[in-house]
Amino acid sequence: MLIERDGKYLFVRRKNTGWMDGYYGLPSGKVEKKEGFLAAAVREAKEEVGVVVKPENTKFKLAFWLQVTDEPKMEWCNMVFLAEQWAGEPYNAEPDVHEHISWFGLDELPENVIPSVKKMLGAIQSGEQYGEQHVEK
Repeated sequence: MLIERDGKYLFVRRKNTGWMDGYYGLPSGKVEKKEGFLAAAVREAKEEVGVVVKPENTKFKLAFWLQVTDEPKMEWCNMVFLAEQWAGEPYNAEPDVHEHISWFGLDELPENVIPSVKKMLGAIQSGEQYGEQHVEK
């Protein structure tokens, strides 16, 4: 979920996950059984950063397929939505898997943003709605 305020986007810095710990990503997660992409994005925004997003207050931005080529089980279909409105003040609602939350503009991203997230943000900035990335581990 893209959560934007004053030209900056909300990021979570990962820890204790076993994948890309120490890197910034967007509030996100896996789709649960019998749950759609949008419902999962809305749920994850609440679970990870404590904001309530109504589905009707979102806008679809990007579908992005990612595969780590030397790990065949590492394959992701990312659906990115923009929260045009939300309720609540964002906070680190999952301190066991996030060090903290931070706001960054696209022109000031730190080096330790997950590379596929950088690519997705670049695609969105270019007006694309679909992207793919094959990553060698």
